[in-house]
Amino acid sequence: MLLRNILFTVLALINVQSFPNESWLTWYEAHGRNHTPRYTETVDFSKRLAEASPMLHYTTFGQSHQLRDLPLLILDRQGRFTPEQVHASGNIVLLVQASIHPGEPDGKDAGLMLLRDMVIHGKHLELLENITLLFIPIFNVDGHERFGPYNRINQNGPEEMGWRTNARNLNLNRDFLKADAAEMQHFLKLWNDWQPDFYIDTHSTNGGDYQYPLTYIIEVFGNMEKGISDWCEQEFLPEWESLMENSGYPAFPYVTYRNWHDPRSGLVSRTSPPALSNGFAAQRNRPGLLLETHMLKPYHLRVEATYYSILHTMQLLHGNHQSFKALVKAADAFTASAEFRAQPFPLDFRTASDSVMIDFKGVEYQKIISDLSGGQWFIYESDKPTTFQIPWFYKQEPTVTVMLPEAYIIPVQWYDVIERLQMQGVEMTFLTEEKEMEVESYRFRDVNLAGLVNEGRQMARFKSLPVTETRRFQAGSAVVPMSQPAARLIAHALEPDAPSSFAAWGFFNAIFQRTEYFESYAMEAIARQMLQNDPELQKRFEEMKTSDQAFASNPREILNWFYEQTPYYDQQHNVYPVGRVMRSER
Repeated sequence: MLLRNILFTVLALINVQSFPNESWLTWYEAHGRNHTPRYTETVDFSKRLAEASPMLHYTTFGQSHQLRDLPLLILDRQGRFTPEQVHASGNIVLLVQASIHPGEPDGKDAGLMLLRDMVIHGKHLELLENITLLFIPIFNVDGHERFGPYNRINQNGPEEMGWRTNARNLNLNRDFLKADAAEMQHFLKLWNDWQPDFYIDTHSTNGGDYQYPLTYIIEVFGNMEKGISDWCEQEFLPEWESLMENSGYPAFPYVTYRNWHDPRSGLVSRTSPPALSNGFAAQRNRPGLLLETHMLKPYHLRVEATYYSILHTMQLLHGNHQSFKALVKAADAFTASAEFRAQPFPLDFRTASDSVMIDFKGVEYQKIISDLSGGQWFIYESDKPTTFQIPWFYKQEPTVTVMLPEAYIIPVQWYDVIERLQMQGVEMTFLTEEKEMEVESYRFRDVNLAGLVNEGRQMARFKSLPVTETRRFQAGSAVVPMSQPAARLIAHALEPDAPSSFAAWGFFNAIFQRTEYFESYAMEAIARQMLQNDPELQKRFEEMKTSDQAFASNPREILNWFYEQTPYYDQQHNVYPVGRVMRSER
């Protein structure tokens, strides 16, 4: 091992001495620091870097809808380029992703510079003693090539950039759980193979003006495993913010004003669902650091802030290598345990009404009524920095909790749901014969299907009512045990009231459709017979008419009310097909 280390160090030094600095300028540096390379130039430079260093490997991890390769760079000081080799080494696996929104390419240019500085110029090599870096320079490769100067109206550079969504007009940063896009399906395989310990997703923000070149999100408000959340909040973030400040790029938690564009209204923070990158990472028991450079700052400043964000993250992970690895291992073990399932699991949160006062480095601004639109017009004065003392609302309260089952069971006919969970790396078994089981589940009321398409889907809202009943499941149905590290993610997918659940995304919309109806001449006779046979039904009917005048004056609804209480009514209408197994099957 010592000889191998010496060999790789010597080869790295040879590379540093063999290539003049000017031949290793990135496209961004060589073009005035306000241009970003196209896909071909990005891939060519990535391959050239990999060919120049035994520490760096270029590969791909799938193809897009338009059949472009998804590029991946693997940086390991000992030349270990497979998940098995790296996991055996004990290294932290750091995954850095750029251009999920290709109009925000800061991370691509920052990452290429950092890799170049390490493998060509020999900088920061000590960080690779404990870290293997995976870098995706362009995640949304098809959107990246929808290239032009008019893709980000609010943004200050670069001169041209890519488009927000992929070739099928899907926003990949809404797709981490439902995985509709080919790119996301390949990403999930990459994640499952490599099991990264820490994840960085690079963006540029929208919103108002302020002094910070970069803001960030990391899930420390209650929806990530407590040990990791505490480490992020108490150890990582204070040191990371200090390093960023000392480097000249002060960072602040992601800015959302309570009243859009108005700093004096106060700031609000929220938890993120697993449809988003940082929310997804949190439910996989991993810190997901979402970087949001400020879109009004010059492009070079945003790229530099991203560069140092990644570098300082590596420095802190390197310095806390063993303790952080232990936290990740403990989080996975706890999530798979019966102890985890013995407590209510929060699915959704709201921001509490109390706040703390903070200093916020903003800029002066005017708020006037526009004589053009009639709306509020915010005019920021970037040359007049000021510090506001304003309230920050960040405390989160769970609004939806659930006691988790021992397992979920998904009927075989809902194979698309089963397949999506398999893409997430979820462990499951399959019934080999038909089986009758007592399960908990839900029936839905007040169903409302969205009138507009969202991410290619018709989302559903409903009120879910718990039921316990015996159901018969066919051979091939999937049994999904919760005694696994992915338990948090499974709950978010299969509990209907979770904000990013498969039910909310419309995977089960077919159950809301009625396919059999009655004729009034038949129900008139049947309803009378029902009233004659059931005095209690007569009482309920009279109460319905008294309490609901719209019902009482609608003949069709009256007959429908009776029809829903007959055995003829579809017994599977509005019934959630997934079962919750509350005790282990023996």
